Amino acid sequence: MQAVKVLEIKQSVFADNDEQARLLREELKKKKVFLLNLMSSPGSGKTTTLTRTIEALRDEFKIGVMEADIDSDVDAKTISQTGAKAIQLHTGGMCHLDAEMTRQGLEGLDTEGIELAILENVGNLVCPAEFDTGAVKNAMILSVPEGHDKPLKYPLMFSICDVVLVNKIDVLPYFDFDMEKCREYVKMRNPNATIIPICAKTGEGIDQWADWLRGQVKAWREA
Repeated sequence: MQAVKVLEIKQSVFADNDEQARLLREELKKKKVFLLNLMSSPGSGKTTTLTRTIEALRDEFKIGVMEADIDSDVDAKTISQTGAKAIQLHTGGMCHLDAEMTRQGLEGLDTEGIELAILENVGNLVCPAEFDTGAVKNAMILSVPEGHDKPLKYPLMFSICDVVLVNKIDVLPYFDFDMEKCREYVKMRNPNATIIPICAKTGEGIDQWADWLRGQVKAWREA
C-alpha cells in the first residue's frame, strides 16, 4: 500500500478567522473547488460515511479528502483505498481546524483537478463548531447511540450545520432514541437544517445524502 502523506499543520496566527475563511471561499470559488466540512463526535461513523459518499459520487466528481486528527494516519489510509486522493492532517493537539489550518491542508492536498474537497474535522462536538473553516457547506453526523438530546446539549454545532446525518439507524431498536424528538430538537437550533437518517454500514439513506450533496455542488457552481 502506498504511504499516506501526513501534514503537520499550524494553528492560525490570524485574529480574524472569519475574514480568512471568506477569502478562502473566494479562492476556492475561482478554482471551482467545493469544500465540505464534515464534523461529529468520535465513533459516530464519519469515515465509514465518507467512504460510502465517495463510492456514490466518485464517477461524477474528482474527490480529495483531508483527514484531521490529533495523531495517526488510520483514517487517511482507509479513505485512500476508495481511490480518492487523501492526506492526513495532524493538528498538534488542537481539537479543531480554522481557516488558515484548512488552507494549509488544501495546499498539502494539492487541489489541482479536485472538484469536491472534503474536510473530515477532528472528532468533537464543541471546538470545530466555533471556527469557520472556509467551507461552502457544513455537515455533521449524529449517531443513534449518542442520543436524540444532543442538539439540546451542543447547540452551536447543530446551529451551524446545513445538514445533519443521523447515522446507525440499524440499531434504533436497541437504543432509547426518538427520531421525531431528534428532528424537533435540531429544528429548534436550526430551522433550515436538512435531516437525513442513514446507515453507513448498510448504505441505507446514502442515496438521499449523495443527492443532497450533488445538488449543493450544482447550485454553487451555477451561482
